[in-house]
Amino acid sequence: MTWNIHGGIGPDGVCDMGRTLALIGRHKPDILAVQEVESRGRGLDHCGFALLRDHIPGHSKPAETIRAHDGAYGHMLLSRWPIEHSEVHDLSHPGREPRLAIEARIATPGGDLHVVSTHLGLRQRERQQQAAKLGALVRRMPGPLVVMGDFNEWNWRGPVWRTLSQLMPGRTQHRSFPARFPALKLDRIFCKPAFLLGKTWRDPAGRFASDHLPVGAELHMPGKLHA
Repeated sequence: MTWNIHGGIGPDGVCDMGRTLALIGRHKPDILAVQEVESRGRGLDHCGFALLRDHIPGHSKPAETIRAHDGAYGHMLLSRWPIEHSEVHDLSHPGREPRLAIEARIATPGGDLHVVSTHLGLRQRERQQQAAKLGALVRRMPGPLVVMGDFNEWNWRGPVWRTLSQLMPGRTQHRSFPARFPALKLDRIFCKPAFLLGKTWRDPAGRFASDHLPVGAELHMPGKLHA
């Protein structure tokens, strides 16, 4: 499952990580990519990285794109199974908000699964550079492989789509933003080989907790994983 949680802030403007954790808990994803995780100035009650890590049993890898004296902001990959290898790649574009990608090899009951999770930039020019870096990363990674996150790409002819659709034949097609009246397919799960991607879904209940809806998929590996 991938979900931009908007720092735990719902449409009412209230930061309530309890709503975020409750929705995640209902789905119990085996693998979860979460964007806009916030811990700056939150204290213990709403510290996104710590709460997610404590709430979801297993293993995690954070990507802190912005660090401050009182916390950090970024995204995170969590897995029910061991993350045997992980690496963070810099996708930042000069003069824009820092962006990172998490590469991981997860030891699932069905064998090794390679995963990349990310949160890309808002401008097409920076996404062009980020798409090229993602493409180079994907080309050298063996399958089965999942690439997921918030790609911030609303044009299906955009650089991320053009790059990843050629390399990752299985992909979700759900409109996930804005959460109340979803019109844009910003949040996606890409898979290779194509048969890796099974049933996919989005959860409309996400509109009560974030400005994005979560997108999920079944993965067709032995053991039937849920991402």
